[in-house]
Amino acid sequence: MTGPARSATYAAIAMLAAVAFFALMDAGLKQLSAHYPPFQVAFLRSVASLPLVVPWAIATAPRGSLRRPRWSLQLLRTGIGMVMMASFIYAVSKLPLSTTYAIFFVAPLLITALSVPLLRERVGPRRWIAIGVGMLGVLVVLRPTGEGLALLPALATLLAALCYALSAITVRFLARTDNTQSMMVWLLVLMTVGNGAIAAFDWQPLRMDDIWLIAGVGLVGALGQYAITEAFRTGEASALAPLEYTALLWGVLLDLSLWGVLPDAVTWLGAAIIVGSGLYLVRRERLHVAPAPGCEHP
Repeated sequence: MTGPARSATYAAIAMLAAVAFFALMDAGLKQLSAHYPPFQVAFLRSVASLPLVVPWAIATAPRGSLRRPRWSLQLLRTGIGMVMMASFIYAVSKLPLSTTYAIFFVAPLLITALSVPLLRERVGPRRWIAIGVGMLGVLVVLRPTGEGLALLPALATLLAALCYALSAITVRFLARTDNTQSMMVWLLVLMTVGNGAIAAFDWQPLRMDDIWLIAGVGLVGALGQYAITEAFRTGEASALAPLEYTALLWGVLLDLSLWGVLPDAVTWLGAAIIVGSGLYLVRRERLHVAPAPGCEHP
């Protein structure tokens, strides 16, 4: 196997591993959300990852780079990330993981749409059609009649997807001055402080039975962030993006094994429309500019 082929294979394996780790993390967040408010769960997720991420960043970052973050964009990204995490955690507390993922997959479509006003990028008519079709898929999952799906959690998922898209665009600006370690560490630190401050107003005592679950969420969250960083470091973003949709398979498996639920036919149909639109956008992106990596997963 040649060097480029080996790198591509390594990147694909790292991406698949990242998706699996993040799905396990989301399952843990869903379980924690049954006992704690969303901002407290978000705080626990961040603080549990700090002991793993910070030493890694200090050991690998160029000397002094962690002390010179671009504070304006770091704080903006933190605020967006806090809303994203709280919305996503609220959504998974009310919806099956697979349904939440199906709606959240609209995020790549939103990134492309927002790149026009925010990044001054040009999006051709074919990609606009793909975005429109993907949004129709969201309507299918949401069920305009309101039957069979809790509307508020579904809208919270859409808000989380919008925040993810805004965070992705923020990273494109932030990456011009800050390295990956700086972006990861400061986002984690600032979100820990911010979520902790909000959670303090409605803090629920930690149950001893949840300590290992909290530690597990921090571990798989840190491993997922490392794996996705490795994937985008060694592979092409346009080639890796389709692998993110394997999260739906993990969502179905986890829903079935932990909660005994499966998506209904309407959800599958809407998910297929959204994923199909996203895959078409990825294909079109290869003819233009590949999407920038570096987002924080919810």
